[in-house]
Amino acid sequence: MIDHDRLFKELLTTFFVEFLELFYPQVLAYLDRDSIEFLDKELFTDVSQGETHLVDVVVKARYRGSTACFLIHVENQAKAQTYFGRRMFGYCGRLMDTYDLDVYPIAIFSFDEPKRPEPDSYRMEFPDLTVIDFRFRVIQLNRLSWRDFVNRPNPVASALMAKMKIAKADRPKVKLECLRLLATLQLNPAKMRLISGFVDTYLSLNRREQQVFEQELETLPQEERTETLEIVTSWMREGIKQGRKEGRKEGRQEGREEGRQEGVHKAVLLFVQRLAAGKIGTVDAELVERFESLTTEQLQDLGVALLRFESRSEVIAYLDALPK
Repeated sequence: MIDHDRLFKELLTTFFVEFLELFYPQVLAYLDRDSIEFLDKELFTDVSQGETHLVDVVVKARYRGSTACFLIHVENQAKAQTYFGRRMFGYCGRLMDTYDLDVYPIAIFSFDEPKRPEPDSYRMEFPDLTVIDFRFRVIQLNRLSWRDFVNRPNPVASALMAKMKIAKADRPKVKLECLRLLATLQLNPAKMRLISGFVDTYLSLNRREQQVFEQELETLPQEERTETLEIVTSWMREGIKQGRKEGRKEGRQEGREEGRQEGVHKAVLLFVQRLAAGKIGTVDAELVERFESLTTEQLQDLGVALLRFESRSEVIAYLDALPK
């Protein structure tokens, strides 16, 4: 299960200025960038659904050259919902009541379907009176073309292209373009991993697509190819590291050192098996047995080496070359 809210919150809080630069540069014209403050999540009752809900991202900022402040509320919506406009209006009202500040509301629709235009307003009106005419900004990713963002030197563009309108045949190319763009931005390792992990989550390729991705990778100039390959390798190492972390957690619950080590080994083994299946297809019983005979460190090295392999015979040759 993908935690959409967490992924988008991490992206927006890490690259909030870049997010505004990409979609709403006019806001940056009057916002004091040095005053940006992320507020704690607010728990509100969703009046349209009768449920509690955590507002995704709320930023407090000053107007440039002034002491006056305002809020920017960004809500990521990962599935279509009836009465969403009314919900946005409810959040706006609660935020205004809580902070006594004006609110600039933005909705990000990140679901794949439906592709119909989503509403950007909420109206309450009678035959003789319009009581409410509330409007909010909308970014509907499944109606945006990734091609319009591929040359934008912006980390948010590098991430969100993975959720835009993509023809099925273009998936490997879009993933490569996301990572190629990321490689040009010269971000620190933590930020690089955040975006590459975001892209890999939403553009996870099957075996055939992975082969096309690697073929496209070979067409890049040498320097770009090397930098992009480093990002992919870094992501793989991070995945193995996460597997180790989950294994330790499992082991701690068992309460024994042997349990911790066994949990780490199992998590890394499972991760490597999944990588191998994506690269060469089915992982048969013989390969499973050989993987299980490896140490945790050998499994980690194999996980990175799998990036270069395209066939079962290459994996076998790698395993045969390991010291006995």
